[in-house]
Amino acid sequence: MEKEILISDDEYETRCAVLEKGVLNEIYIERKAATQTLGNLYKGRVANVLPGMQVAFVDIGLERHAFLHISDLRYDIGNGDEDENGNGNGKSAKAAAVLDLKAKRRKQSRGGRGFPFLISDLISKKQELLVQVGKEPIGSKGARVTSNITLPGRYVVYMPNSSNIGVSRRIESASERDRLRNMAQAVKADVEGGFIIRTAAEGLNETEFTAEIRYLIDQWKQTCNRAKRKPAPSLVSEDLSFTNRIVRDMFTKDVKQLLIDSQAGYQETMDYVSSVMPNLRPRVSLYKDNTALFDAYGVERALKDALSEKIWLKCGGHIIIQQTEAMVSIDVNTGKFVGKSDPDNTILSANLEAVEEVVRQIQLRDLGGIIVVDFIDMEEASHRKRVFKMLQDALRKDRARTNILHFSDLGLVEMTRQRTRPSLSTLLMEQCPYCDGHGTVLSIETVAIQLFRAVKMAHRQTQNSELRIIANDHVISHLKSQMVNKLHELQRSLKLELTLEPDADLHLEDYRIFVGNREELFLD
Repeated sequence: MEKEILISDDEYETRCAVLEKGVLNEIYIERKAATQTLGNLYKGRVANVLPGMQVAFVDIGLERHAFLHISDLRYDIGNGDEDENGNGNGKSAKAAAVLDLKAKRRKQSRGGRGFPFLISDLISKKQELLVQVGKEPIGSKGARVTSNITLPGRYVVYMPNSSNIGVSRRIESASERDRLRNMAQAVKADVEGGFIIRTAAEGLNETEFTAEIRYLIDQWKQTCNRAKRKPAPSLVSEDLSFTNRIVRDMFTKDVKQLLIDSQAGYQETMDYVSSVMPNLRPRVSLYKDNTALFDAYGVERALKDALSEKIWLKCGGHIIIQQTEAMVSIDVNTGKFVGKSDPDNTILSANLEAVEEVVRQIQLRDLGGIIVVDFIDMEEASHRKRVFKMLQDALRKDRARTNILHFSDLGLVEMTRQRTRPSLSTLLMEQCPYCDGHGTVLSIETVAIQLFRAVKMAHRQTQNSELRIIANDHVISHLKSQMVNKLHELQRSLKLELTLEPDADLHLEDYRIFVGNREELFLD
């Protein structure tokens, strides 16, 4: 797949767009004024432990305490020694034996379900931990942290607290995967920890592979020494700059060019590329045209489209994406697509085209959590199987972890997707002050009827024969055109004189009622 990476940098934010065949597939934005925490290492202090929820809250020096689930807590009942960072349980051999006994009892009482420990068995209040941010603060929620530290390099992710060796699923060749795994096994004989071999390592020679691992191990030792000296809570280590993270994680052999519109950003990138991947230097360029970079490549237009609910497909069908706090629903519709003669093939064709767009929108909008896709109903089991297989294949290219379930009895596909940062809409948009987040406002006719009732109430309470009404200009226009007869009837029945004044700045649902000509607010 032919890829291009565009990095636009100004005094407000740095934005990175990833294009595939000229189409925007991913967007990453870092605002200069915001504190970035993802991937950072902190020395924290446990503020509270909630065994009933299997979570702890850790003070890492941010505005809100971080959230630590037991699944993100490193522990080993077979090793009673505390590591040099205070990570792990820090128990003696005798305490470890007690933990082992507790684990066996809980396993028996729960029938083998759930975690064998309570989190309070493993950590306690005021204990100091070295943790890494795995999920940035979103909304009112604090950051999610883990004590299973990972140090990402260009070719390898080093996991000092693990012993596993994994290979990127994007490396398709079985022989190449075996070669890289064997190289990692050979290095592992001399060092502690585990590795995840990244896609960029494909074709890498043993010298470069080993050199990066040695570098990451040295980096870990320095981090440990720094953590010893620092008080809790405090920042121990920051990840690379935004631009260099993009280059490290995404600038692979299938990227034909990387364009940067900032001289400072270009120089920073060239320095990093020269030291880590000198063979890719010719693909990095400074963008100098007068037309803004994102405008020239259609990114600004695509970003606006990515914030709308409806996305049209080339066939004439469309998908509707609605995001709530609990989940994301994606609905596929035939729209204008009517096919030729066979309705089953028409539906299959629309669903297959929708798969590619659904996955693109999930990546582009960085949707996470529970995602439910409602494809157009297919009666043929073979058609459902084909659509599901295509969806699986498309999601394998996604950088975020996904777990997808087969079609349900209701014809829905459910999946979960890793969420590490706010979605695109959360970052770029805020709750509508007009509809209070409902996504709708009262119709003009509804507001007009409410206004009539309010006028009756005002007249009963004041017995005044003159009332002045100020409302949104659309409401006033509706009263004078569509409801003029009812307006006259109201005035005759109450023997009332009404003065209507439009105000374009007034909310559609708001109105003001004044008694006579006095500037005295009677009703809202």
